[in-house]
Amino acid sequence: MPRRLLPSILLWVGGSLAWALAMAASFQLSVHLFGRATSSHDLALTLIYAAGGMIGWLVALPLIYWVRKRGGPQTVLAAWLLLLGVVTVGAIAGIYALQYRTFYAHWHAPFLSRIWVYQQIFTTASALYQFAVLGLRHLLPAGLAMLLVLSMVMARRSR
Repeated sequence: MPRRLLPSILLWVGGSLAWALAMAASFQLSVHLFGRATSSHDLALTLIYAAGGMIGWLVALPLIYWVRKRGGPQTVLAAWLLLLGVVTVGAIAGIYALQYRTFYAHWHAPFLSRIWVYQQIFTTASALYQFAVLGLRHLLPAGLAMLLVLSMVMARRSR
């Protein structure tokens, strides 16, 4: 049976919704089960993690299918783990940085001025650093466990 070049629409859409729920659940488990208090912004942060999960799936899935047609089972497992994990974390961090930048925008200099460019760079860098220090912990251990199980199931399924 020949391998498909692109994933099915059901896998693309259904998977993105399921992965979004999984990332939102990872955040909620981290906050409530493991007692990692955040603030009164739990709903907004849950939505950021869900949106990042959705974008992560939508971007990673075609890349994984591209790798899948070129590699063996170990390569496919590594692709699921690495691509879905990295793209999801990157999407969550990117959305977090956009929200962070939006919050500080009214204190920034006029658009496209030299100071505005510096403010964009340093605001984004600060947001990404803050996410790395405070945000990644909400993906551990639940999000990592979900990624491991999903990667093993999907790699086995693609044989």
